[in-house]
Amino acid sequence: QVHLVESGGGLVQPGGSLRLSCVASGNIFSVHDMGWYRQAPGKQRELVARITSTGYTNYADVVRGRFTISRDNAKDTVYLQMNGLKPEDTAVYYCNAQIQETYYNPPFGSWGTGTQVTVSS
Repeated sequence: QVHLVESGGGLVQPGGSLRLSCVASGNIFSVHDMGWYRQAPGKQRELVARITSTGYTNYADVVRGRFTISRDNAKDTVYLQMNGLKPEDTAVYYCNAQIQETYYNPPFGSWGTGTQVTVSS
């Protein structure tokens, strides 16, 4: 079984910064793409940023230039540095990872339970 645990959310003023972390643990042979998604009240879950195992990144247009995704492959951990936060960034942020449990199994998508980010004065 695989678990993704996010941390680092909280309340921050507009213009402030937060750093989210997500650690994958459990029966892991290899971790492929990792990413962050978010869901605001009444809205669909949307992609924030993704990163491949080799470090290729892509971002949603609304966060490009303000957010930075990175990962530590040795720790099966992905980070999201969020700068210049705006009230519209308020949402629950979810970690996603494509995880391969054994050499013989294909990777599957796994989700964390989410961490709340609130941007408000």
